[in-house]
Amino acid sequence: MDNKVCRLTGCEFPLFAFSHCRDVVVAVSKTGGFGVLGATRFTPEQLEEELAWIDEHIDGAAYGVDVLVPETVDPRVADFASNEQRAAAISPEHRRFTADLLGKYGVAVSPEDVVHFEGRAGITPENGYAQMEVAFRHPIKLIANALGIAPPRMIEAGKQRGVPVAALVGAKEHALRQAAAGVDIIVAQGTEAGGHCGEVSTLVLIPEVVRALKAAGHDIPVLAAGGIMTGGQMAGMMAAGAVGAWTGSVWLATPEAETSEAFRDKMVAARSRDTVRSKSRTGKPARQLKTGWHEAWDGSDGPGALPMPLMGMVSEPAFRRIENAVINGNQDARDLVSYFVGQGVGLIDQVRGAKAVVQDFREEFAEAVLGLTAMLE
Repeated sequence: MDNKVCRLTGCEFPLFAFSHCRDVVVAVSKTGGFGVLGATRFTPEQLEEELAWIDEHIDGAAYGVDVLVPETVDPRVADFASNEQRAAAISPEHRRFTADLLGKYGVAVSPEDVVHFEGRAGITPENGYAQMEVAFRHPIKLIANALGIAPPRMIEAGKQRGVPVAALVGAKEHALRQAAAGVDIIVAQGTEAGGHCGEVSTLVLIPEVVRALKAAGHDIPVLAAGGIMTGGQMAGMMAAGAVGAWTGSVWLATPEAETSEAFRDKMVAARSRDTVRSKSRTGKPARQLKTGWHEAWDGSDGPGALPMPLMGMVSEPAFRRIENAVINGNQDARDLVSYFVGQGVGLIDQVRGAKAVVQDFREEFAEAVLGLTAMLE
């Protein structure tokens, strides 16, 4: 396929696969799509190892990196300069609540051990900038940012190195701000998406963003994101003005992904109504598979979600303990197993390899386009 985003990034088929797993990135890029490694879960040192591995195994295929440099920082945590300071600010009440909640499902942890962090890991501006510097040391063909306007430092470095900068948005106003800032690609992500998302449906958001950019005189390609699990959906969004699809949840049901077998089983069984948009994992609204964790944190008896990144310093260690408990035979803990996933989870009916997913997208896309073309004859 030949369109603007393919020319910008060097991909063969404009199916962008966001994943925290290097194996998915390599498999997708080598099959003609475009793998994007989500850097958030890594320290800068770990990210260096991940990208070095990708460079060694991707056979020269194009890939990208997604980092998070938050545009705004909650005033409650703005003065903290280190994760040690952030951890110290997490109240005994939040620690006890977490320990008690896990205990109800047979996952034992003391309130003192609830909080855990590694070096500079976490969604903070300093970690995002450090990850950005690591990413630019590798032959990436795209760098993406979410949670606000892509920082000038990223845009300038991208232009100097010939690396397109993408930015995720959830509203047309955000898209216009990103375009004015100088980004090269807009990823318009609807509320159906897994992870951080806004409130506007993908079906509405794509034409709205495309029209707004055109009216403002911006010739910027738009990728559609949010709930896209099939090639037919991808074709539909491209008919609405997008030039490709940015996908995430569909890759979580592949054996290459970072997800556990328990979570993949829950994905296959889940309905689209089984997700929830909650602050209880990162501190900002993010869609994930709904469990008792979310009901407790979002309920009236809960202590309230902590601001980003403090919430992640509580939730991520908790979910690792939950996964380990399931592996060790704790069936009660299975009820708490969760991860970021979009409403498209209802379209997942089996676990299949990443290469097979790309091939299915290609075939479904071609079938949809041919079907529409035939209607015009």
